[in-house]
Amino acid sequence: MCLPGLAAAQTPAEAPKTTLDGQWKGTLTVPGGSLPIAISITELAGGNRFATLDVPMQRIARSPMEVQQRGDTLVFDAQQVGCQFVCLRSADGRQLVGTWQQPGYQTPATLTYFAAPKADPKNFKFPPPYRVEEVAVSNLSDNTRLNGTLTIPAGAGPFPAVVLLSDLGPQDRDATTGTYRLFGELSDYLTRQGIAVLRLDDRGVGQSGGNSANATTADLVKDAQAGLNFLRTRPLIDFNHLGLVGHGEGGNVALLTAAQPLPPAFVVTLAAAGVVGREQLVLRQAEQLRSSGSDTTKSEAARAQQQFQADVRRQADKMRAEGANSAQVETFLDQQRMRQRSEDKKQLEALIKQQQAMLEIVRQTKNNAQAQAIVANMLQQYRAGLDQTTALASAAQMTTPWYRYFLEFDPLAELPKVQCPVLLLSGTLDAQVGVNNLALLERNLRGSKRVVSRKMLGVNHQFQAPEQEWPLLAGQPKPIFSPATQEAIRDFIRQQLPVPAVR
Repeated sequence: MCLPGLAAAQTPAEAPKTTLDGQWKGTLTVPGGSLPIAISITELAGGNRFATLDVPMQRIARSPMEVQQRGDTLVFDAQQVGCQFVCLRSADGRQLVGTWQQPGYQTPATLTYFAAPKADPKNFKFPPPYRVEEVAVSNLSDNTRLNGTLTIPAGAGPFPAVVLLSDLGPQDRDATTGTYRLFGELSDYLTRQGIAVLRLDDRGVGQSGGNSANATTADLVKDAQAGLNFLRTRPLIDFNHLGLVGHGEGGNVALLTAAQPLPPAFVVTLAAAGVVGREQLVLRQAEQLRSSGSDTTKSEAARAQQQFQADVRRQADKMRAEGANSAQVETFLDQQRMRQRSEDKKQLEALIKQQQAMLEIVRQTKNNAQAQAIVANMLQQYRAGLDQTTALASAAQMTTPWYRYFLEFDPLAELPKVQCPVLLLSGTLDAQVGVNNLALLERNLRGSKRVVSRKMLGVNHQFQAPEQEWPLLAGQPKPIFSPATQEAIRDFIRQQLPVPAVR
């Protein structure tokens, strides 16, 4: 019945007196042998509980269990696998003693509280307080199969739900960048708040079929529609309150989907763009080039920056030694900061011009082989030390079906057809899709029932909280999804739901 392998190295521990929070393990006597089982319990707010069942020998992993308390009696009901455990807690709190029931069979059972595994505590996690299901979604328009995860809140439902749509480029279902999981964090938060979430690996990522490079933005709209249709088939999902939450290009895909038949009930965009695709690509790629570059380039830039700062400090110290007052020194430092910002701006403008020139070659040269040869040559001239293989690979990416389609993609053209409520969010520190895009989108959503536009202070393109709010992990700051943004999304979705009747 669940996770392959329960930790064998665990030993019984002192059970918590006031809660059931933890793992409870035992062995069921069955005809012909025995079955090790484990129930993991998480205490929720308001006195509720969430539990999951693991039976490794029957390949049952993290199957949700409903928990009810009737006086001193506890009832654990695993409807998906058709079993129930009715029990009492022992006087010392360390055991759950009762009867295990399945259709046509019942047996006494005792589960004992166990401490968390000691061998590898870093990898030990209690299951989340909601249902987690691995799913596959089919886009019937081109028979593409997308794998992903559906998380559903604990309880009877039906629940409002959203499909998450990723930004440019192939991404996994969590939209992972390094240790930061944009969609993983957002999905966990929303599900804990009573909203079901479907997140999918992009085409060609993980077990998903297809190829992201060959799929246009129009194909991604069909993927979004397939996700919505999948949710419409689920009994625990409220099909009247299905939405799309898109990041970057995913936000534009969400809006375009809302302009089609069978639209979502609402849309939330995170850094959606309001300018034609080629303008987005020029700015994004130029910014990425400036902030990345080769290790040698970055090292040289860092040394130059350090040298500049050292020169400024020496000059400031010299001014103080020669009798300059604090106002004069501060004026000098301000001038140097302005000079540095001006140099950064010039560097970005030069990179933008280079990107524009290459994109125009791709637009005007329909033959891929010819376009790739020209662009590869330009790349090697622009970037000293770039080898031909890497240049040709980059040029090939710039002539894919997705790339050519996106160059001409106008995100505003279909917006007047959108009628559902829309929440537009953008970070004030987003260097790839500026907050000025909000006004462009809002102006064209004139057919929408309700449009809310918000600038999230101190938030970047990845919707990470301001750095001063990052927690320390092993002594290093760890980026987190902006809590203010999470709350804004939650509140907007709740506003789309009917007001509960007052009794």
